[in-house]
Amino acid sequence: MAATVDTDRAQRGIQSIEVGGQLLRALVHHGRPMALKDLAREADMTAAKAHPYMVSFGRLGLIEQDRASGRYLLGPLALQLGLISLQQADPVHIATALIGQLAQQIGHTVALAVWGARGATIVRTAESPSPVHVNMRHGTVFSLTNTASGRVFAAYLDPAVVRAQLEDERQRQKQRKGAAEPAPPAGMPPVQPLPSWSDFERQCQEVRDHGISRSDGEVIEGVSAMAAPVFDHTGAIVLAVTAIGPAGIFHTAWDGEIARALKACAGTVSQRLGASNSQGGVGAVVPSVSDR
Repeated sequence: MAATVDTDRAQRGIQSIEVGGQLLRALVHHGRPMALKDLAREADMTAAKAHPYMVSFGRLGLIEQDRASGRYLLGPLALQLGLISLQQADPVHIATALIGQLAQQIGHTVALAVWGARGATIVRTAESPSPVHVNMRHGTVFSLTNTASGRVFAAYLDPAVVRAQLEDERQRQKQRKGAAEPAPPAGMPPVQPLPSWSDFERQCQEVRDHGISRSDGEVIEGVSAMAAPVFDHTGAIVLAVTAIGPAGIFHTAWDGEIARALKACAGTVSQRLGASNSQGGVGAVVPSVSDR
């Protein structure tokens, strides 16, 4: 009984702070200076009740009032808190807490990939709950051109970075051909020539149009994958959330269950990193490959 009482006390908050917090939440949600009556309405309280909260928030520096219009906006302390929060945000740490649940939801293995010196590289995995699944190992590097993870990074990275990586892959492919590389093992498709600039641009534009990338049997026959981008507060891609599974039960429809779940997970991580809805994702303005 004593332990229960202690837990209740530890979880008990201060109601007035939570009530006043609704005013701050309204300012953040609208992203523009607001009149007191509008703030009060958003927080479901009267203007008379809201005003003392705004006075206290102003003294703390959480809000400030424009002298000309009388509207309220976030203050210098709120800005400092936001900047510190962004500095502390670790995309891999945030996403790792979510991919286990995502793997359970879609029934397929999920991995996190970051952009490394050699390309998109797996740093975390959550195995599928299904007895039939595809394993992915930490440290695996995805091809830029023929994997879902590689293409999702190519669609949103700086053009100079993508061009350099593509040229590296082209040179490695030439070296392998010159060394008379043996035929690929059973189940592995033959090595395809790298796409032209215009062909690769169409692939990257397709990713940007749908906000997600997909691959069907390009690396291993009978294995499919989809990857969704994660963006930070500047709109830069920092992570790919990738799902992979047997083609027979892994459906790669652009608007299918797997695609929606991946985009929702990636969107949650992006939001926690401070990305706005207009940063990255569908409709983002990214230089085309043909401009590189």
